[in-house]
Order: sequence, then structure tokens, then C-alpha cells
Amino acid sequence: MGSARSKQIERGIRLDGVYAALARVPFFGNVRREVIKLERLGGALTNVCYKVTMGGAAYVLRLAGEGTSDYIDRTAEEHNARVAAAAGVNAEVIYFDARDGTMVTRFVEGVSMNAGEGFGLDPGAPVRAARALERVHRLGGVFESRFDVFAAIDDYLGLLREQRTPLPEDYHEVRRKTRAVRRALEASPVPLVPCHNDPWPGNLLDADGRIYLIDWEYSGMNDPMWDLADLSVEAGFGPEQDRTMMEAYYGARPSPDLYSRLEIYKAMGDLHWSLWGFVQHAKGNPAEDFWGYGLERLGRSRARMSSADFSRHVGVVREGGRPCAPKRAYRVDPEKRKLVRTVPESALPPTSSPPSPSPPTTSALP
Repeated sequence: MGSARSKQIERGIRLDGVYAALARVPFFGNVRREVIKLERLGGALTNVCYKVTMGGAAYVLRLAGEGTSDYIDRTAEEHNARVAAAAGVNAEVIYFDARDGTMVTRFVEGVSMNAGEGFGLDPGAPVRAARALERVHRLGGVFESRFDVFAAIDDYLGLLREQRTPLPEDYHEVRRKTRAVRRALEASPVPLVPCHNDPWPGNLLDADGRIYLIDWEYSGMNDPMWDLADLSVEAGFGPEQDRTMMEAYYGARPSPDLYSRLEIYKAMGDLHWSLWGFVQHAKGNPAEDFWGYGLERLGRSRARMSSADFSRHVGVVREGGRPCAPKRAYRVDPEKRKLVRTVPESALPPTSSPPSPSPPTTSALP
């Protein structure tokens, strides 16, 4: 009885905070509580989100997690999210407070691509997702931030030092191997384009065939291959799905150096998100076993970098041509960067080498 009463009080306190946040939004400021319906939405690991229904309209209220502004530039997020919304690839942004990350967007009726069968049984899903990312990369504006995985890693390490959180021994071996990756990428730069940088399937909504990308916290100018590699890793793609995704994005038959670039970004993505997980653990985020999550991602990064083909991929990128981004490309002040999350993946997909010729396979919660 006492436990139930405590939970009821806790829920009341939480909802008071939700209504207080809504009262700051001009759109909701003078609306009586009794005409507002609230439904907590799942899927977020660092933030809390509610579906807010009023009359015949529905919205999403995002309350940013405590401490997330230590590694997320909210001003840049607002700008980037509004640019993406204006282009029709993000839900409409109704309200944004960059001081604490409170945001209201229009609710999108769609199915998360992380739900049910997801990418597993839908051969067209990699194609639709790749084309959605291509639309992001062709946005007509420049994002106000730069996502650099190596800078992000350094920033996460700084946060871990502040929290006096020691790193697993395996990290130091992986970090040494990243030096060759960094040199290879520096030797073969590509024009930067607007990127989402966190396209795990839960951030893709399928609204009757139209794909929306939500959660633009980590967005910024970047190599477009990062988005493709991160999608591949988070969705658990195998070589055939990688090929389908790459051909949908680049057209025809992508060159071997593009596949090599994809592979080294997969390893860097696992390393990046492992450190993100360790930061969540250090900050006491109770949503997940983030230490275990970080160890899993670190182990996958190490396995990728230790594979027989990885050194060859690094060499191909270092010596190869410059992969072509989609038609428009933009550059950004390298000083404008901010840190850059995802959910555990149970298995390490095999390393994708350039496939042998075969016919191509066809294929809102902030």
C-alpha cells in the first residue's frame, strides 16, 4: 500500500513538471489541464517524452535529460532540427528552449523502424532509409555544428576524467588502432554535408512509406558515409543489405573504396557509442546497463579492427580516390562542433567486402 502511494506521489510530481514545461510554451500557456491528455512515450534513453493531445491535434513534448547539455549543443540542435523540418525530413518544430533542451514538435503518425520486424523481413527498408538519409545530405542549408568522431571521443574522455571513471583495458588497444584510421581519413577527405549522425532504427519513422528522421541532438556537418555506416551497424545489416543500401544511395555499383570507407566508419561508430555508454554510466543514467552496453560496443569495435580485412580497408581509404557525396556539399567552420547515443545490438555482423557482381536487390519521438 505504501509503495503504491509513493509511486502515485512520484507520478504526480513528475506530471507537475510536465505541466510546468507546457505552461512555458505559448501554444499551451492558457490551456486548462483537464483538456490535455498526456501519454508517456517509450524508446528514449536520455530524455523523457510525452504525447500531448489537445482537441484533435497531437504533439510531442521532449524534456531533455539531466546533464545532457554537457555534450549536446542545444542551440545547434534547434537550428538543425528546424532546417530538417522545413525540408520535410523532420517533424515540425513548434517550440524549442535551447537553455534546457525542452522541445515541442508535431506528432507524426508513423511506425518506428525499430518496431516489430523492422529491417529484418522488409527488403525495401534499407532502400527507403538510404533515400531518407540522402534527402538529409542534400538539405539546402548548412548545419550549425560539426560532428567529428575523433573530437567527440576526446570530449567523452574529458567527461570521464571529470567523473573519475576508469576505462576498460581493451579501450587502450582499440584507441591505438584508431590512429591509422584517422590518418587514412585525413588523407582522403570528402566535402562535408548535413548529417543526422544517429540514424538507429528508433529514430526513423515510417509514415505510410514516407520516412521521417527524429532526434537531431547529434546532427552536424560530417562525412555522409558516417550516417550509412551507423545505420548499417544499428540495424544489424549483413553484406547483402549493405549492398542494397549503398546502391540505393550512390546508384549503379559503388566503388570498392566506398565499401572500405563504410567498414572503417562501422568500427569508429562502435567505438564512439561505447564511450557514450561509459559516460551515461558515469553520470548515473538508470535507463540501461550502460557499462555493459559500452563494453559490448567496445568489443565489437575491437573485433572489427582485428578482422583480416580491416587493414586492407584502411589502406584502400588512405590510398584510394575521394568518394563522391550526393550532389550538394557544404563546408563549415571546423571550430563549430559539439559532441555527439543508441541501443544495444546483440550480434556483430560480418565485415562487408565489396560484393561480387550480382543484380541489385530492390528493396515522433524526439
